[in-house]
Amino acid sequence: MDKKKDVDDIEPGPAPSRPVDRFGFIKTEQSNSPEGILKSRPTHERGREERRIRKWRKMIGTGGSDWKHYVRRNPHVVKRRIRKGIPDCLRGLVWQLISGSRDLLLMNPGVYETLVIYETSTSELEIIRDISRTFPSHIFFQQRHGPGQRSLYNVLKAYSVYDRDVGYVQGMGFIAGLLLLYMSEEDAFWLIVALLKGAVHAPMEGLYQAGLPLVQQYLFQFEKLVQEHMPKLGQHFIEEMINPSMYASQWFITVFSYSFPFPMTLRVWDVFLYE
Repeated sequence: MDKKKDVDDIEPGPAPSRPVDRFGFIKTEQSNSPEGILKSRPTHERGREERRIRKWRKMIGTGGSDWKHYVRRNPHVVKRRIRKGIPDCLRGLVWQLISGSRDLLLMNPGVYETLVIYETSTSELEIIRDISRTFPSHIFFQQRHGPGQRSLYNVLKAYSVYDRDVGYVQGMGFIAGLLLLYMSEEDAFWLIVALLKGAVHAPMEGLYQAGLPLVQQYLFQFEKLVQEHMPKLGQHFIEEMINPSMYASQWFITVFSYSFPFPMTLRVWDVFLYE
């Protein structure tokens, strides 16, 4: 009896943590993972990566102070290095610099805090409903009402108030989630503003306006590009009556942040933000 009681009185310990990859996503396979490959890289490759980071730090300057000057003097070097991939440890800062969001942040002190704390949004229930669907396999967003989900809610709510004409659309969650893995809430908010309002490039708010006009434009352009560069595939799609809206809408609504392997998504975003 005593032994039985002792066993029953033992409180279960914490559940064993599941292994994650170097980006924070829970691994689905133990073998041949990118993390394992990364750890097994030869010493000379790690050294090459460290030299690449030093080059980037010199190009950026402290806190991005040298960035604009370097881009003006060496635009082809910057483009080549970005296409090779921004070092992950510097990616958040570089994304802010190339998108123009850092300038927006500096020009609008206190705006984000006001939007989060003092404003209300008509989209709050929709945002809460969708939060758990955003990167559910990433440890930062897994805990219900945890820091990741709270940050995601704050960013999405703030934008829905900042731009009431657009408000909140489901695909925004993956963009905000991606950015929050590399920067603070306020930085992520201003990068979304920079993208949708067009701080550097053409505004992209048409991705989320009524009728999704920019998504329709991108689908049309994509279909024509497939027919031009891959004519056999384009003809096959026509014969089978397959149009891009059947498979590519989510690519554009989430700006490729949902449907692709995460390392590929990061490389796409590096180039997308700069070019």
